[in-house]
Amino acid sequence: MDLFFVMLIPMILAGVAIIGTVKGVDVYDGLSAGALDGLKILVRILPPLVGLMTAVYMLRASGMLDLAAKALAPGLHWLGIPSETIGLLMIRPISGSGALGVGSELIQSYGPDSLIGRTAAVMMGSTETTFYTIAVYFGAAGVRNTRYAIPAALCADLAGFIAASWTVRLFFGG
Repeated sequence: MDLFFVMLIPMILAGVAIIGTVKGVDVYDGLSAGALDGLKILVRILPPLVGLMTAVYMLRASGMLDLAAKALAPGLHWLGIPSETIGLLMIRPISGSGALGVGSELIQSYGPDSLIGRTAAVMMGSTETTFYTIAVYFGAAGVRNTRYAIPAALCADLAGFIAASWTVRLFFGG
């Protein structure tokens, strides 16, 4: 069975090449055109991504995320979200790797079977890196005006955070 999964991708690639050749399609030319399109998309989305990553590191280095976390703690407590997860809530919409680091810290500090650890894990799985996703998809499509996409996505993230916290409390107590 392991051999099947190891050979799956090469078999798919060989099958596409064989079918393309049988149908008279220049497979290499199609591959080259697809690679060129991919590079064009990369050139369009790279500047927003670099700006986004720079902003994330500047916010972390300046201590602004810590100040915002302290300001939001009472409201999040009212929503039923553990105050220890505020850092994760702040960084998750901005940076997936940063959120993974914060989530790992929470799990190491409080344990994987703790309310905080479980809540952090469910939050990571039920929310999106909103700004990264918008930068990539809107950048690839050439959209400059995001209009209501960011506020709607941030509301969806908040709903995901609340649902994650409530679900963990429902299934695991706390």
